[in-house]
Amino acid sequence: MKTIFHVDMDAFFVSVEELFDPSLKGKAVVVGGRPNERGVVSAASYEARKFGVHSAMPLRTAYKMCPHALFVDGHPERYRDYSHRVFEVLGRFSPQVEMASIDEAYIDMTGTERLHGPPLRAAHLLHEAVRSQTQLNCSIGIATSRLVAKISSDQAKPNGVLWVIPGQEARFLAPLDVRKVPGVGKVTEKNLNALGIHKVGDLARFDETFLESRFGKWGLALAGKARGLDAGGWFDSEVAAGGDPKSISHEHTYGEDTADAETLEATLARLSEMVGRRLRENGLHARTIQLKLRYQDFSTLTRAHTLERATQIDTEIFDEARALFRKNWKAGAKVRLLGVHVSSFDACAPQLDLLAEDKHERWGQALAAADRLRDKYGESAVSLASGMRARFRERTHENPAGLPGKPK
Repeated sequence: MKTIFHVDMDAFFVSVEELFDPSLKGKAVVVGGRPNERGVVSAASYEARKFGVHSAMPLRTAYKMCPHALFVDGHPERYRDYSHRVFEVLGRFSPQVEMASIDEAYIDMTGTERLHGPPLRAAHLLHEAVRSQTQLNCSIGIATSRLVAKISSDQAKPNGVLWVIPGQEARFLAPLDVRKVPGVGKVTEKNLNALGIHKVGDLARFDETFLESRFGKWGLALAGKARGLDAGGWFDSEVAAGGDPKSISHEHTYGEDTADAETLEATLARLSEMVGRRLRENGLHARTIQLKLRYQDFSTLTRAHTLERATQIDTEIFDEARALFRKNWKAGAKVRLLGVHVSSFDACAPQLDLLAEDKHERWGQALAAADRLRDKYGESAVSLASGMRARFRERTHENPAGLPGKPK
């Protein structure tokens, strides 16, 4: 029987900011930008959450709900640094560690009792180790599955430990709202509520055949999740088994809408760099490049092009994104948002003719060197010349490059 820990850092971005500015402690703090900006909340302190502020909420909305909050810019480099520190602590408890994001991780603790004792004792030792090594608090969920461990860490917040004893998974889940199940968003919740399903226990009483007929494969996954099983999406794999992303994307929303072509193309260059970096980090090459373009009136278009040969080279991604932009942008029309999205991945480098291969290899070597500089000095250390005009802040709530545990 497996023993899985889910470690979730408490108000991670806010807590890191408090280390650099102790005057923030105990106050309503919103990380992500200024209240008059168009961005969204990356994180909110527990004091701000009491007023309804939450991550992904527009900053302007957060200000209306909590005008006395302190709004601070995010610092992705700080968060990456502390994420690596947490990862190092976790690695001392088990070799099977997987960072699910910059502030949460799964640890397979199966078979470690001789080293760390039974699950609850091991969790308290880990909890204290994270605190002593990083000065940050975390919450830990313990269960026989990743799914239940994740839900139990959420129930343990803030700064707690919760162990769901083997055999008690369904009983633990039954009284919880179905929205607590990872993957159940507003739409699925509404559809489930329409069937009279409000609690996980309600969901568990439905036959999986019926759920499959209503929701397809997702219905089967829901049936398994209601019983505490790892089912569907993220939860289908073992801890630290890897698993490649299905797509990679980065977007930028302008503080003020712009129709300046140079600024817009510089933004595409910067976004292409960010996407290329993530591709190389995951050892992937993308065949499909997609542009997302949102105008001042919020009308949005997406256009994609599939390449003959997959790539992970920034300049090649940018060339395609720029071509799509020039073909589809209404010249003079103000733009609110731009995005670059890649998909259709290959794990192997494409075969090229000799001349193209030489150019491709030189670019690959240059970008590998650039990535090493970014690892050491931060993501803004090196940039394409074409993207220099677009030195916007990295969105701290995005899944960034440079996560600990990723192959280099």
